[in-house]
Amino acid sequence: MREIIKLAGILFAITAIAGVLLGLTNMATADKIEQQLIQENINARKAVLPQATEFKKVEDEELDSIVQKDFQMIEEIYEGINEGELIGYTFKTTPSGYGGQIVVNVGISLDGTVSGINIVSHTETPGLGAKATEESYQDQYKEKSIDSPLEVVKSTPSGENEIQAIAGATVTSNGVTDGVNIAIDLFNQYLK
Repeated sequence: MREIIKLAGILFAITAIAGVLLGLTNMATADKIEQQLIQENINARKAVLPQATEFKKVEDEELDSIVQKDFQMIEEIYEGINEGELIGYTFKTTPSGYGGQIVVNVGISLDGTVSGINIVSHTETPGLGAKATEESYQDQYKEKSIDSPLEVVKSTPSGENEIQAIAGATVTSNGVTDGVNIAIDLFNQYLK
């Protein structure tokens, strides 16, 4: 019985020390991790609206309630600013793909075109849906007019608003395009 109590005490002491060390490590690295996440988000916004030199979160209660009601796929909206002038917006959208949620950053310039897209995260099938992260796929969206919704086609695109689907990953292609279209729709209705 004494032996069991002794072993339990030793195990408790080791666990307590490990817990304290883990907590201290978390406290020491939390600020660095947060700063790294902030910088990654800034870089993701710059990737889709490269002309912007700074970004300011859109904080408008009326727009927030509209987004929560009608544009639930949109997580955040930022103004892109260059030399004090508004040049466009970035949107973080969360459409559904084949493997689950896809996080897509979308940039829209005030000239009425998509300035770029970037897949931030996904759980799509490697070799198929994961091809949505490739630059060659994402470049299809650049300079597309926002006058009408974009459409996914399985053949070579013939219309200005068409995006060629990834072979074998039409659901992923539709998901990414849904994320872009919801940003276009919000921009056209409320930010133009």
